[in-house]
Amino acid sequence: MNENKSLLNLRGITKVFSKGTVDQVTALNGVNLDVNSGDYIAIIGSNGAGKTTLLNVIAGVFPPDSGEIILNGRNITGLSEYRCARYVGRVYQDPHVGTAAKMTIEENLAMALLRGQPRGLRAASNKQRRELFRAALAPLGLGLENRLSTLVGTLSGGQRQVVSLIMATISKPALLLLDEHIANLDPRTAQVVLDLTDMIVKKEKITTLMVTHNMELALKYGNRLIMMHEGRIVVDLGKEEKAHLTINDLVAAFEQAAGRKFVEDKILLRR
Repeated sequence: MNENKSLLNLRGITKVFSKGTVDQVTALNGVNLDVNSGDYIAIIGSNGAGKTTLLNVIAGVFPPDSGEIILNGRNITGLSEYRCARYVGRVYQDPHVGTAAKMTIEENLAMALLRGQPRGLRAASNKQRRELFRAALAPLGLGLENRLSTLVGTLSGGQRQVVSLIMATISKPALLLLDEHIANLDPRTAQVVLDLTDMIVKKEKITTLMVTHNMELALKYGNRLIMMHEGRIVVDLGKEEKAHLTINDLVAAFEQAAGRKFVEDKILLRR
């Protein structure tokens, strides 16, 4: 696929929670975004900026109140999460989400391979697919390809998140969503998962949106950086623009775009 081809288009996406009550919150406020095929976009912003809501709307967890979502030329606005799973892979912040603890690595991968398709698990559990699973796990260097019969619930948090990553990418989705997928891991394990993520995304050329609280990581990974504030995209930097930026430069860009001082927890500034 041509890397310059537009893959994902968001037009005027709005999402309001608790509408008409004292708790009303505008999580997304007329978001417009064009994502090219092959983009690896880091999305940063403080709590409540709308980052996870953006991923949830794209993934079909809930529909937008207004606007359109076009994926690979198809209007998926309001499509259910189950049906979106045919096109969208996702890794969550919690390693326990997205995997079945009482099923083996092989069974989890088999479910992921057929996600969104009306087939049973048995259809995926054959020798050919087992070799596919081993081939997907072997390059990671963790030995998981030799542990297909291991229950996922017995794995460490990092190993389980790696399984989640393979589950999200094994069916070659059009789009990969990473929702702070290293936030609950210790620094050493987080770096391993990040490096593996980078390797898989580049090798498979999967268009990716990665939400993070960490400015340092947002500057280091991907070819594009987006900063959100109060449900809007206030900064959008390409590869060349962000290549020579420092964290202080990024803070200044935010302040200029948002029209306010940057006041946030240190987690935004360093690991």
